[in-house]
Amino acid sequence: MKIYVIAFLAGCVLTMVLGKFVLAELRKLKAGQEIRQDGPTWHNSKAGTPTMGGIAFILGSGIVTFACGWQQMMEGNFAHLYVYLFALIFGLIGFVDDYRKVRQHQNEGLTAKQKFVLQLLAAVVFLCLMRYEGLLTNDLYIPFVNVTVTVNWIVYLVFAAFVIVGCVNSVNLTDGIDGLASSVTTVVMLFFLMAAILWKMTALGIFSGALCGSLLGFFTLYNHHPAKCFMGDTGSLFLGGAVAALAFAFDMPLVLILVGIIYILETLSDIIQVGYFKATHGKRFFKMAPLHHHLERCGWSENKIVIVFCTVTAVFCLLAYLGIQGRF
Repeated sequence: MKIYVIAFLAGCVLTMVLGKFVLAELRKLKAGQEIRQDGPTWHNSKAGTPTMGGIAFILGSGIVTFACGWQQMMEGNFAHLYVYLFALIFGLIGFVDDYRKVRQHQNEGLTAKQKFVLQLLAAVVFLCLMRYEGLLTNDLYIPFVNVTVTVNWIVYLVFAAFVIVGCVNSVNLTDGIDGLASSVTTVVMLFFLMAAILWKMTALGIFSGALCGSLLGFFTLYNHHPAKCFMGDTGSLFLGGAVAALAFAFDMPLVLILVGIIYILETLSDIIQVGYFKATHGKRFFKMAPLHHHLERCGWSENKIVIVFCTVTAVFCLLAYLGIQGRF
């Protein structure tokens, strides 16, 4: 338990400290957020807020994961590093996207096709590495009933690759208002930390605790409303990669249905909006998509949305935790 507390606190403090330097450098680079022309008009005041702030918690969680997980590495357990490096690859994809936006002074970076290909490639490499290291099985664990179903390897890898890409982009979509993605994912990381403690998976617990603390530090000092800094695609794609990688590293991808309920609702609202718009030739199901923008149009403040979404996530994470009690 001690190592988890250290990882959590160290991640929180280190990210707070690093954030000051990252924020200063982003201001020097004039890395201000460009607001989408088709986005909410009331977000125009956010234009120019430094983006790519996710670098702070990426560095903070990485340093702590490496330092606190040293003993596990000496024992030949590198699971925490594989998960971190996988998330980092997605963070780098996001960084390229953010950097192009900053350089071109517009809200479009990489094309959707470029992002998809890079993300799919990263997912395939990660899954192959995890299988080679014996850290991934083709046994699909079903929570609550505690049944494990063995799936054909090819089918499982295809399923896993698309779940990862879908999860990453869902987290990215959730990052639309101050502090939403960082706060919701803090709760999700707390779930994975508790799962690691329950199942005695120390290496994965160290990473989960470090990122949980880092996100709390980032949210508290820089990302809560009104945000001093946005995480950018650099941060949101990293978080999506971390959530997806942990789900598969723990060998329980189906738990994402519960712990990632907000990510799923945000994505579904976008899909429904687009589908309904096309089917009705211009009508909209929601006032604006994704869901958090619809709620803003309904009069909800950003703080209220964050509190409600975090509460919903906490309830579903607790439900998921109860559902995995009988696995071992």
